[in-house]
Amino acid sequence: MAIAARSLQSRPKPRVQKELVSTLAKGVAEGRFPEGSTLPREQDLCLEYGISRSVVREALKTLESKGVIRSRARAGTIVRDKADWNLLDAELLEWMGEAVVDSDLLVAVLEARRAVEPFAAELAAERASLQDIALLHSAWERMRDAAPGEDLTFTVADVEFHRILLRASGNRVFVQLSGVIDAALMKALEASNRSVGSHREAVDVHLRLVEALRMRDRSAARAAAEGILEMASRDLLALGSTTMLGPVDKEGS
Repeated sequence: MAIAARSLQSRPKPRVQKELVSTLAKGVAEGRFPEGSTLPREQDLCLEYGISRSVVREALKTLESKGVIRSRARAGTIVRDKADWNLLDAELLEWMGEAVVDSDLLVAVLEARRAVEPFAAELAAERASLQDIALLHSAWERMRDAAPGEDLTFTVADVEFHRILLRASGNRVFVQLSGVIDAALMKALEASNRSVGSHREAVDVHLRLVEALRMRDRSAARAAAEGILEMASRDLLALGSTTMLGPVDKEGS
């Protein structure tokens, strides 16, 4: 029993490992450990943070699984190119924070939405169940009822709205895609929603999409989805956080 108790006491607290992962991930995102550089040795990290080697190893394994670093025999632990990082991973986005939510990521999310959401809206106009439409309307109500300045409340409801839309399309790939980009979509919508003083226009255009689904009107559903994307593009440009969106193409939004 005494041996078992000592064994349990010697195990690292999960919180310690998570804090180290977060610290290292943020250090990579903020340039303390640039792409292509080598992280400090395990023993050096142990000394710097006052933790055990097992905690360091588990933290490095976590970052390696998310594409941030690569361990090589006799070469150490190398920071991989940003293109290899799994920036759709919710934990990684949380650890790296705003330092990694740059114009490239926001543009990529918008382009993915442009490729998917208008057609998903058309499909939803045909396939959405009454429950789907009721849930979509409920998410819209939460957007509508968010008080001025409650950008996070509004954004959470906004993300839920788009998640329900993809599910209502009845396309299994779109549903899976929703789960994959969920965290990145949250960051993108959070950025665009912060850029405006009022969410009234967003509330109105999202309601048009709900009504189009109720009327089973495919063309109106596509037009509403394109209107949402056009607005998102304009809001991001107004935020000044992107310079690569280019002019808004109303027919291609």
